[in-house]
Amino acid sequence: MSQLRFAVLGAGHGGMAMAGHLGCMGYSVRLFNRSEARLIPIRNAGGIELSGVVEGKGPVELVTSDIAEAVRDADVLMVVVPASGHRYLAAELAPHLRDGQAIILNPGRTGGAFEFRQVFKEAGVHQEVLLGEAQTLLYACRNTNPGQVKVFGIKNSVPLAALPGHQTVDLLERIHPVFPQFVPGDNVIKTGLDNIGAVFHPALMVLNAARIESTRGEFQFYFEGITKAVAQVLERVDAERVAVAAALGIRAMTAREWLYMAYDAHGKTLYQAIRNNSGYKGIQAPATIDHRYLWEDVPMSLVPIASIGETLGVATPTIRHLIGLAGLMNECDYWREGRTVERMGLAGLTQKQIRHIALEGF
Repeated sequence: MSQLRFAVLGAGHGGMAMAGHLGCMGYSVRLFNRSEARLIPIRNAGGIELSGVVEGKGPVELVTSDIAEAVRDADVLMVVVPASGHRYLAAELAPHLRDGQAIILNPGRTGGAFEFRQVFKEAGVHQEVLLGEAQTLLYACRNTNPGQVKVFGIKNSVPLAALPGHQTVDLLERIHPVFPQFVPGDNVIKTGLDNIGAVFHPALMVLNAARIESTRGEFQFYFEGITKAVAQVLERVDAERVAVAAALGIRAMTAREWLYMAYDAHGKTLYQAIRNNSGYKGIQAPATIDHRYLWEDVPMSLVPIASIGETLGVATPTIRHLIGLAGLMNECDYWREGRTVERMGLAGLTQKQIRHIALEGF
Protein backbone atom coordinates (compact mmCIF):
# COMPACT_ATOMS: atom_id res chain seq x y z
CA MET A 1 0.00 0.00 0.00
CA SER A 2 1.30 3.49 -0.87
CA GLN A 3 2.13 5.92 1.91
CA LEU A 4 -0.80 7.90 3.31
CA ARG A 5 -1.22 11.51 2.25
CA PHE A 6 -2.56 13.92 4.87
CA ALA A 7 -4.51 17.16 4.86
CA VAL A 8 -4.33 19.03 8.16
CA LEU A 9 -7.26 21.44 8.38
CA GLY A 10 -6.44 24.28 10.75
CA ALA A 11 -3.18 26.16 11.39
CA GLY A 12 -3.54 26.96 15.07
CA HIS A 13 -1.34 25.48 17.81
CA GLY A 14 -2.55 21.90 17.30
CA GLY A 15 -2.75 22.01 13.51
CA MET A 16 0.79 23.35 13.19
CA ALA A 17 2.11 20.74 15.61
CA MET A 18 0.39 17.93 13.72
CA ALA A 19 1.39 19.14 10.25
CA GLY A 20 5.00 19.71 11.34
CA HIS A 21 5.18 16.33 13.08
CA LEU A 22 3.79 14.52 10.03
CA GLY A 23 6.31 16.31 7.84
CA CYS A 24 9.16 15.32 10.17
CA MET A 25 7.99 11.71 9.94
CA GLY A 26 8.24 11.87 6.16
CA TYR A 27 4.56 12.04 5.21
CA SER A 28 3.04 14.16 2.49
CA VAL A 29 1.17 17.02 4.19
CA ARG A 30 -1.18 19.69 2.93
CA LEU A 31 -2.09 22.43 5.40
CA PHE A 32 -5.34 24.39 5.12
CA ASN A 33 -6.37 27.48 7.02
CA ARG A 34 -9.21 29.87 6.30
CA SER A 35 -7.02 32.89 7.06
CA GLU A 36 -4.03 33.49 4.78
CA ALA A 37 -2.17 35.48 7.46
CA ARG A 38 -1.21 32.34 9.40
CA LEU A 39 -0.08 30.57 6.26
CA ILE A 40 2.34 33.13 4.78
CA PRO A 41 5.28 32.44 7.17
CA ILE A 42 4.86 28.67 6.73
CA ARG A 43 4.69 28.98 2.96
CA ASN A 44 7.75 31.23 2.87
CA ALA A 45 9.74 28.85 5.08
CA GLY A 46 8.57 25.72 3.25
CA GLY A 47 7.51 24.06 6.48
CA ILE A 48 7.08 24.31 10.24
CA GLU A 49 9.88 24.56 12.80
CA LEU A 50 9.30 22.26 15.78
CA SER A 51 10.97 22.40 19.17
CA GLY A 52 10.43 20.53 22.42
CA VAL A 53 9.81 16.79 22.38
CA VAL A 54 9.91 16.91 18.57
CA GLU A 55 12.83 18.80 17.04
CA GLY A 56 13.32 19.76 13.42
CA LYS A 57 11.67 21.30 10.40
CA GLY A 58 8.62 19.52 9.09
CA PRO A 59 8.20 20.15 5.36
CA VAL A 60 4.68 20.97 4.18
CA GLU A 61 3.97 20.09 0.56
CA LEU A 62 1.10 22.54 0.11
CA VAL A 63 -0.02 25.51 2.21
CA THR A 64 -3.39 26.85 1.11
CA SER A 65 -6.62 28.62 2.00
CA ASP A 66 -8.40 26.68 -0.77
CA ILE A 67 -10.04 23.70 0.88
CA ALA A 68 -10.70 21.89 -2.41
CA GLU A 69 -7.00 22.05 -3.22
CA ALA A 70 -6.06 20.90 0.27
CA VAL A 71 -8.16 17.72 0.32
CA ARG A 72 -8.12 16.73 -3.37
CA ASP A 73 -5.44 14.02 -3.14
CA ALA A 74 -5.48 13.44 0.63
CA ASP A 75 -6.24 10.07 2.17
CA VAL A 76 -6.69 11.30 5.75
CA LEU A 77 -8.20 14.66 6.71
CA MET A 78 -7.13 15.72 10.21
CA VAL A 79 -9.52 18.41 11.47
CA VAL A 80 -7.67 20.51 14.05
CA VAL A 81 -9.83 23.58 14.61
CA PRO A 82 -11.88 24.77 17.60
CA ALA A 83 -15.14 22.84 17.80
CA SER A 84 -17.02 26.08 17.13
CA GLY A 85 -15.63 25.83 13.59
CA HIS A 86 -16.73 22.24 12.94
CA ARG A 87 -20.08 23.08 11.32
CA TYR A 88 -18.51 25.58 8.93
CA LEU A 89 -15.71 23.20 8.02
CA ALA A 90 -18.06 20.27 7.47
CA ALA A 91 -20.14 22.38 5.06
CA GLU A 92 -16.99 23.50 3.22
CA LEU A 93 -15.73 19.92 2.94
CA ALA A 94 -19.00 18.39 1.76
CA PRO A 95 -18.65 19.15 -2.00
CA HIS A 96 -15.04 17.96 -2.17
CA LEU A 97 -15.06 14.53 -0.52
CA ARG A 98 -14.26 11.31 -2.33
CA ASP A 99 -14.81 7.66 -1.50
CA GLY A 100 -12.30 6.13 0.88
CA GLN A 101 -11.17 9.28 2.67
CA ALA A 102 -10.93 9.31 6.46
CA ILE A 103 -11.90 12.36 8.53
CA ILE A 104 -10.72 12.62 12.15
CA LEU A 105 -11.79 15.41 14.51
CA ASN A 106 -8.94 16.34 16.86
CA PRO A 107 -10.89 16.47 19.17
CA GLY A 108 -14.65 16.31 18.69
CA ARG A 109 -15.47 17.94 22.05
CA THR A 110 -19.07 16.78 22.71
CA GLY A 111 -21.06 15.65 19.69
CA GLY A 112 -18.59 16.68 17.00
CA ALA A 113 -18.93 13.56 14.87
CA PHE A 114 -22.73 13.71 15.19
CA GLU A 115 -22.71 17.32 13.96
CA PHE A 116 -20.40 16.49 11.02
CA ARG A 117 -22.65 13.57 10.09
CA GLN A 118 -25.74 15.80 10.18
CA VAL A 119 -24.13 18.51 8.02
CA PHE A 120 -23.07 15.88 5.47
CA LYS A 121 -26.60 14.47 5.50
CA GLU A 122 -28.12 17.91 4.90
CA ALA A 123 -25.62 18.55 2.09
CA GLY A 124 -26.48 15.26 0.37
CA VAL A 125 -23.01 13.74 0.70
CA HIS A 126 -23.11 10.23 -0.75
CA GLN A 127 -19.40 9.39 -0.72
CA GLU A 128 -18.26 6.57 1.53
CA VAL A 129 -15.92 8.21 4.06
CA LEU A 130 -14.61 7.08 7.44
CA LEU A 131 -15.62 9.63 10.10
CA GLY A 132 -14.24 9.62 13.63
CA GLU A 133 -13.30 11.77 16.60
CA ALA A 134 -10.54 11.76 19.18
CA GLN A 135 -11.33 12.34 22.83
CA THR A 136 -8.65 15.02 23.15
CA LEU A 137 -5.85 16.66 21.18
CA LEU A 138 -2.76 14.47 20.83
CA TYR A 139 -0.34 17.33 21.53
CA ALA A 140 0.38 19.76 24.35
CA CYS A 141 1.77 22.63 22.28
CA ARG A 142 1.98 26.37 21.76
CA ASN A 143 2.96 28.55 18.81
CA THR A 144 6.16 30.40 19.70
CA ASN A 145 6.60 32.51 16.54
CA PRO A 146 5.01 32.61 13.08
CA GLY A 147 5.69 29.21 11.52
CA GLN A 148 7.16 27.84 14.75
CA VAL A 149 5.58 25.67 17.44
CA LYS A 150 6.84 24.12 20.65
CA VAL A 151 5.56 20.62 21.45
CA PHE A 152 5.63 20.17 25.22
CA GLY A 153 4.37 16.61 25.06
CA ILE A 154 2.60 13.93 23.05
CA LYS A 155 -0.02 11.95 24.96
CA ASN A 156 0.65 8.25 25.43
CA SER A 157 -2.88 7.22 24.48
CA VAL A 158 -5.92 9.00 23.09
CA PRO A 159 -9.23 7.16 22.54
CA LEU A 160 -10.46 7.34 18.95
CA ALA A 161 -13.94 6.22 17.86
CA ALA A 162 -15.64 6.12 14.48
CA LEU A 163 -19.21 7.01 13.62
CA PRO A 164 -20.60 4.42 13.19
CA GLY A 165 -18.77 2.53 15.91
CA HIS A 166 -18.38 -0.69 13.93
CA GLN A 167 -15.90 1.19 11.69
CA THR A 168 -13.54 2.06 14.57
CA VAL A 169 -11.29 -0.92 13.78
CA ASP A 170 -11.02 0.19 10.14
CA LEU A 171 -10.18 3.75 11.17
CA LEU A 172 -7.53 2.62 13.65
CA GLU A 173 -5.96 0.28 11.11
CA ARG A 174 -5.63 3.25 8.79
CA ILE A 175 -4.07 5.66 11.28
CA HIS A 176 -2.22 3.41 13.77
CA PRO A 177 0.98 3.00 11.72
CA VAL A 178 1.36 6.79 11.79
CA PHE A 179 -0.04 7.59 15.25
CA PRO A 180 0.16 4.50 17.50
CA GLN A 181 -1.03 6.73 20.35
CA PHE A 182 -4.61 6.38 19.12
CA VAL A 183 -6.41 3.54 20.92
CA PRO A 184 -9.95 2.18 20.45
CA GLY A 185 -12.71 4.29 21.94
CA ASP A 186 -16.00 2.60 22.80
CA ASN A 187 -18.06 4.94 20.59
CA VAL A 188 -18.51 8.66 19.90
CA ILE A 189 -20.97 9.00 22.77
CA LYS A 190 -18.23 8.07 25.20
CA THR A 191 -15.47 10.11 23.54
CA GLY A 192 -17.81 13.11 23.63
CA LEU A 193 -19.07 12.71 27.19
CA ASP A 194 -15.60 11.95 28.61
CA ASN A 195 -14.82 15.58 27.74
CA ILE A 196 -13.32 16.77 31.04
CA GLY A 197 -12.76 20.30 29.72
CA ALA A 198 -16.52 20.72 29.99
CA VAL A 199 -16.20 20.34 33.76
CA PHE A 200 -13.21 22.57 34.45
CA HIS A 201 -13.07 25.38 31.89
CA PRO A 202 -16.46 27.18 31.78
CA ALA A 203 -17.20 27.05 35.52
CA LEU A 204 -13.73 28.31 36.43
CA MET A 205 -14.04 31.18 33.95
CA VAL A 206 -17.48 32.23 35.19
CA LEU A 207 -16.67 31.95 38.89
CA ASN A 208 -13.36 33.81 38.49
CA ALA A 209 -14.59 36.43 35.99
CA ALA A 210 -13.98 39.46 38.25
CA ARG A 211 -10.50 38.27 39.16
CA ILE A 212 -9.60 37.55 35.53
CA GLU A 213 -10.69 41.01 34.41
CA SER A 214 -9.13 42.90 37.32
CA THR A 215 -5.76 41.11 37.21
CA ARG A 216 -5.57 40.25 33.48
CA GLY A 217 -5.19 36.62 34.52
CA GLU A 218 -2.28 37.15 36.92
CA PHE A 219 -3.09 34.18 39.15
CA GLN A 220 -2.79 30.40 38.99
CA PHE A 221 -5.94 29.23 37.26
CA TYR A 222 -6.31 25.90 39.01
CA PHE A 223 -4.40 26.30 42.26
CA GLU A 224 -5.78 29.74 43.12
CA GLY A 225 -8.95 29.81 41.04
CA ILE A 226 -10.36 26.64 42.61
CA THR A 227 -11.35 27.09 46.24
CA LYS A 228 -13.48 24.62 48.18
CA ALA A 229 -16.64 26.51 47.21
CA VAL A 230 -15.69 26.58 43.51
CA ALA A 231 -14.82 22.88 43.65
CA GLN A 232 -18.34 22.17 44.93
CA VAL A 233 -19.73 23.68 41.72
CA LEU A 234 -17.29 21.64 39.62
CA GLU A 235 -18.40 18.47 41.43
CA ARG A 236 -22.03 19.25 40.55
CA VAL A 237 -21.23 19.94 36.87
CA ASP A 238 -19.34 16.67 36.78
CA ALA A 239 -22.22 14.76 38.39
CA GLU A 240 -24.67 16.13 35.81
CA ARG A 241 -22.35 15.17 32.93
CA VAL A 242 -21.97 11.63 34.32
CA ALA A 243 -25.78 11.37 34.77
CA VAL A 244 -26.40 12.28 31.11
CA ALA A 245 -23.85 9.67 30.05
CA ALA A 246 -25.53 7.07 32.27
CA ALA A 247 -28.89 7.83 30.63
CA LEU A 248 -27.23 6.86 27.32
CA GLY A 249 -25.90 3.63 28.82
CA ILE A 250 -22.34 4.99 29.13
CA ARG A 251 -20.17 4.83 32.23
CA ALA A 252 -18.36 8.17 31.94
CA MET A 253 -15.08 8.75 33.77
CA THR A 254 -15.48 11.18 36.68
CA ALA A 255 -13.22 14.22 36.91
CA ARG A 256 -11.49 12.73 39.96
CA GLU A 257 -10.85 9.46 38.12
CA TRP A 258 -9.47 11.40 35.16
CA LEU A 259 -7.08 13.37 37.40
CA TYR A 260 -5.80 10.11 38.86
CA MET A 261 -5.40 8.49 35.43
CA ALA A 262 -3.83 11.50 33.70
CA TYR A 263 -1.71 12.92 36.52
CA ASP A 264 -1.67 10.33 39.31
CA ALA A 265 -3.42 12.95 41.45
CA HIS A 266 -5.70 11.50 44.10
CA GLY A 267 -8.04 12.79 46.77
CA LYS A 268 -11.31 12.03 48.53
CA THR A 269 -12.83 15.12 46.94
CA LEU A 270 -12.26 16.89 43.63
CA TYR A 271 -10.74 19.81 45.52
CA GLN A 272 -8.16 17.53 47.17
CA ALA A 273 -7.33 15.83 43.87
CA ILE A 274 -6.74 19.17 42.17
CA ARG A 275 -4.52 20.37 45.04
CA ASN A 276 -2.50 17.14 44.71
CA ASN A 277 -1.93 17.62 40.98
CA SER A 278 1.53 19.09 40.46
CA GLY A 279 0.81 19.24 36.72
CA TYR A 280 -1.42 22.26 37.29
CA LYS A 281 1.25 24.19 39.16
CA GLY A 282 2.15 27.45 37.46
CA ILE A 283 -0.66 27.42 34.87
CA GLN A 284 -1.90 30.99 34.68
CA ALA A 285 -5.48 32.06 34.08
CA PRO A 286 -6.57 33.49 30.72
CA ALA A 287 -6.09 37.26 30.48
CA THR A 288 -9.69 37.86 29.36
CA ILE A 289 -13.08 36.18 29.53
CA ASP A 290 -13.28 36.41 25.73
CA HIS A 291 -11.54 33.07 25.58
CA ARG A 292 -12.12 29.64 24.06
CA TYR A 293 -12.85 28.27 27.55
CA LEU A 294 -16.16 30.09 27.12
CA TRP A 295 -16.76 30.61 23.39
CA GLU A 296 -15.76 27.01 22.54
CA ASP A 297 -16.41 24.96 25.66
CA VAL A 298 -19.84 26.40 26.47
CA PRO A 299 -21.61 25.95 23.10
CA MET A 300 -19.69 22.83 22.05
CA SER A 301 -19.47 21.01 25.39
CA LEU A 302 -22.03 22.27 27.93
CA VAL A 303 -24.86 22.95 25.47
CA PRO A 304 -24.83 19.44 23.94
CA ILE A 305 -24.69 17.83 27.40
CA ALA A 306 -27.68 19.87 28.59
CA SER A 307 -29.56 19.40 25.32
CA ILE A 308 -29.12 15.62 25.34
CA GLY A 309 -30.07 15.64 29.03
CA GLU A 310 -33.32 17.46 28.24
CA THR A 311 -34.14 14.97 25.46
CA LEU A 312 -33.64 12.04 27.86
CA GLY A 313 -35.28 13.64 30.91
CA VAL A 314 -32.05 14.23 32.87
CA ALA A 315 -31.94 17.53 34.78
CA THR A 316 -28.79 19.64 34.35
CA PRO A 317 -29.55 22.81 36.37
CA THR A 318 -25.94 23.73 37.20
CA ILE A 319 -24.80 23.37 33.61
CA ARG A 320 -27.76 25.45 32.44
CA HIS A 321 -26.92 28.22 34.91
CA LEU A 322 -23.35 28.32 33.60
CA ILE A 323 -24.53 28.48 29.98
CA GLY A 324 -26.75 31.44 30.83
CA LEU A 325 -24.13 33.31 32.85
CA ALA A 326 -21.40 32.77 30.25
CA GLY A 327 -23.74 34.11 27.57
CA LEU A 328 -24.49 37.22 29.62
CA MET A 329 -20.79 37.86 30.21
CA ASN A 330 -19.85 37.56 26.54
CA GLU A 331 -23.14 39.00 25.24
CA CYS A 332 -23.83 35.86 23.27
CA ASP A 333 -26.71 33.38 23.00
CA TYR A 334 -24.79 30.13 23.39
CA TRP A 335 -27.99 28.12 23.03
CA ARG A 336 -28.55 29.59 19.58
CA GLU A 337 -24.92 29.02 18.57
CA GLY A 338 -24.44 25.74 20.36
CA ARG A 339 -24.51 22.07 19.47
CA THR A 340 -28.12 21.20 20.30
CA VAL A 341 -29.76 17.86 19.57
CA GLU A 342 -31.27 19.46 16.45
CA ARG A 343 -27.82 20.38 15.13
CA MET A 344 -26.53 16.90 15.94
CA GLY A 345 -29.44 15.17 14.22
CA LEU A 346 -30.63 13.63 17.50
CA ALA A 347 -33.83 15.60 18.17
CA GLY A 348 -36.75 13.50 19.37
CA LEU A 349 -34.74 10.29 19.52
CA THR A 350 -34.81 7.78 22.34
CA GLN A 351 -31.73 6.48 24.16
CA LYS A 352 -31.91 3.32 22.09
CA GLN A 353 -32.09 5.24 18.82
CA ILE A 354 -29.15 7.50 19.72
CA ARG A 355 -27.03 4.49 20.65
CA HIS A 356 -28.04 2.78 17.41
CA ILE A 357 -26.81 5.77 15.38
CA ALA A 358 -23.54 5.79 17.33
CA LEU A 359 -22.96 2.09 16.69
CA GLU A 360 -24.59 1.48 13.30
CA GLY A 361 -24.86 4.94 11.75
CA PHE A 362 -28.60 4.85 10.95
